[in-house]
Parts: sequence; structure tokens; C-alpha cells
Amino acid sequence: MQVILLERVEKLGQMGDEVKVKDGFARNYLLPQKKALRANKTNREYFQTQKAQLEARNLERKSEASKVAEKLEGKTFVLLRQAGDRGQLYGSVSPRDISDIITAGGFSVSRTQVPLDKPIKDIGLVPIHVVLHPEVRVKVTINVARTEDEAERQARGEDVLAEKTEAEEAVVAAEELFEEGAGPKAEEEAEEGKETGNG
Repeated sequence: MQVILLERVEKLGQMGDEVKVKDGFARNYLLPQKKALRANKTNREYFQTQKAQLEARNLERKSEASKVAEKLEGKTFVLLRQAGDRGQLYGSVSPRDISDIITAGGFSVSRTQVPLDKPIKDIGLVPIHVVLHPEVRVKVTINVARTEDEAERQARGEDVLAEKTEAEEAVVAAEELFEEGAGPKAEEEAEEGKETGNG
């Protein structure tokens, strides 16, 4: 389907470009979101008459997004989640979770403005891009942790998982030593007990 873009769409084109897209993408996303019009004679004429207004509205939204971007750029948001000993989350962090935590931090962001390449399934500091406007992107960091204390330690650059695994290894090593040491002594004591009992 040929469509006329009413705003810049990433990986497709700029406002006013006529592009060919799959029917489903046009019907389910571009047309309902008012990001494009079907490319026909009537719509081409309509676009030419509305072009100045569309460009003005686009510039206005872009400047608003830029103001928000200045305040939001580089911020870190803490997201507390339950996770296993190795840092694997029970479930994953969705765009909605991220938009909720950013909105709670005083910035109005919808889940559609948080594109995730892959789901977040582990604790740690995760850099994320927030698309405030088709031409304005900001980078924020999501600090996924199990507790506030852990989030603070991660923010300082500590590897909270490395400490856990070292501690786990120490416990396992201690248990092995204890078992090895306890086994033969217990048997020897039992044998000595038999000898003293008999004699």
C-alpha cells in the first residue's frame, strides 16, 4: 500500500514522503495513529493544503519534546523486582513498567515511547532510549535491583552478583571441608568407642 507520511517515521521516511508499506502495517498502525494517509489524488491535495499546519505542529511538538529531553537525558530510575540468587528476574521488565517508573519520576511517558529491542530479564543497570518525538530521543538508565540498598550499590558501580557468587563459593567450600573433615573423624570416634566399650 502506498501512503503519505504525516510525520517522520523511523526507518520509513520524513513527513511528506510517499512510501510503500505492507497493508497490515498501514491498517493497524500508520493510519489509526494518524501517522500517514493512503496515497491517492484526494489525500495528496489535502496534504498539500495542510502541509504548512502539519509542519508547524510538528515543530511545536519537537520543541516541547526537546525541553523535556534536556531534563530527562541521563537520568537513572530505580525499578525494584524480585529475582533469584543469580540475578535472573521472576518475569521480565516491560515497556509499561519503564514508562510507569519514568512517569512516577515526574515525566509523562507512554509505553509506546519506550521501544525495547529485547526484554530485560536480569538485575543491573540497563541503558534505554526513550522516543519523546520522532526526531527526539533521550538515553536514560533503568537500575533494576531487588532492594533499595542493592540499587544504591549498583549505582556506585559495585557488582552485587559477583559478591554473592564469591560468598556462595565460600559457603560451598566450607561445607565440603566440613563434610570431608567430619566424615573420617566421626568414623574413627565410633571405632574408638567400640574399642573402649569392649576393653
